[in-house]
Amino acid sequence: MRLLRALFLVPIALGLLLTSFAAPAQTQKRRAAKPSSAVRASLPAVTQIDTDALKALLKRESQRPLLVNFWATWCDPCRDEFPDLVKIDQQYGHARLDFAAISLDDLKDIKTEVPKFLQQMNATMPAYLLNVPDPEPAITAVDPKWQGDLPATFLYNGKGEVVYKHFGRLNANELRAAIEKLVGSTQ
Repeated sequence: MRLLRALFLVPIALGLLLTSFAAPAQTQKRRAAKPSSAVRASLPAVTQIDTDALKALLKRESQRPLLVNFWATWCDPCRDEFPDLVKIDQQYGHARLDFAAISLDDLKDIKTEVPKFLQQMNATMPAYLLNVPDPEPAITAVDPKWQGDLPATFLYNGKGEVVYKHFGRLNANELRAAIEKLVGSTQ
């Protein structure tokens, strides 16, 4: 009888012993999954702009070309082309090309979804979120022929004139060729 009792109690004791070891590991995982304040602090800054600030951004004192990309985190073609834009920004750097990534996400996403996406993409270009009650004046300020389709990419020369524009997912090589024409002519 003792032998049967021992055979019955040994698996139960072994099961309890094993679950006591597993519980702390699960607790550790839950703790690690919570974002720390250091991770939150490292999210890229996104500046809120309105139509007037957008116009000021486009009308600049710099002689460098300006690349402007309008995008949103909910726009699949925007998300698809963004890695190409990050590579272009890294390739030309801030000494030869100014870049502005302008999100059309909701204002509630300015400290959450937008910076998280930028961080995932390793984006370092200045990022803005356009916050306007009526987007029509902002769209017209950029290009009267643009109807607000996303993504939209505009390349301005040093005089502030649009020299390249593309609506929809861009061809990175085509954009690079347009940038090369400007960068080559400014040196």
